[in-house]
Amino acid sequence: MRGSQAGQEIAPPSADSGPALEVSGLTHRFGEVLALDRLSFEVGAGELVGLVGRNGAGKTTTMRAIMGIVRPDHGDVRWHGHAVGEADRIRFGYMPEERGLYAQMGLAEQVAYFARLHGLQADAARRAARSWLTRLGLGTRMDEKLVALSHGNQQRVQLAVALVHEPELLVLDEPFSGLDPEAVDSLSDVLREQAGAGTAILFSSHQLELVERICRRVVILDAGRMLAAGTLRQLRERFPAQLRVKVAAQADWTSGLVGVRVVGSDEDGTLLELDPSADSQAVLSAAQSAGPVEHFAFESGGLIDLYRQMVS
Repeated sequence: MRGSQAGQEIAPPSADSGPALEVSGLTHRFGEVLALDRLSFEVGAGELVGLVGRNGAGKTTTMRAIMGIVRPDHGDVRWHGHAVGEADRIRFGYMPEERGLYAQMGLAEQVAYFARLHGLQADAARRAARSWLTRLGLGTRMDEKLVALSHGNQQRVQLAVALVHEPELLVLDEPFSGLDPEAVDSLSDVLREQAGAGTAILFSSHQLELVERICRRVVILDAGRMLAAGTLRQLRERFPAQLRVKVAAQADWTSGLVGVRVVGSDEDGTLLELDPSADSQAVLSAAQSAGPVEHFAFESGGLIDLYRQMVS
């Protein structure tokens, strides 16, 4: 049952009813520091959105504003078209970067306690706590105290707290930090499952390869501003296409090509940037005129490459 409060079942929102979460024009200062600068983006029901940026870009402040921990100076946060209130936030799941758990409390007891705070009845809270701890690989340690766990396992408990009440929105600040590769794969599967069940998910991470692998869309922040938002394909369209060509000849065959710039050359060939007006077939003809063409392929820059181009 998703989004239950005081034993009442709430039907999940329709994925066709527009964006689930809307962040609109968020602006916030901490003294002289402009932490958020008219930030706007959306997260749909059943959508995984990655929030990326360097330290101090505004990721944590954005998440705290969504959860009501920070009250922005300007702008608003809306959930299915209305201003977010406490009745909405009780149906949200939040995983802060700074952990907020009780070191001397048993795992199952602790997760069940947070489930109760989100409206689950006692028996349902205990069942959900044990189910999620088992799902996250801590089934044999439910009665242990949090302090006895490694950092990575404490991270799993914090995630169980965020998930235990089956939230409609998950807001996760660096959820993969400190996890080993096996735990990263397990958490990735959990997030995909939650998105498949209709949960809107926003998470931040410095692991851009991971964001690229599991997110449908990406929001890139820098100095509190949104530099770009969209799918990887949409982000690529903001930059010239890159084409790598290897010709079995030493001649300079690229001179005279319109809309083409040489980025560099090495043993793997020549890397070219093509403007939208450039004709790739003309590039191929020029290469063939110089000698046998051993390699001719576009390179679709990954998120790391796109991010570096945007923040440089």
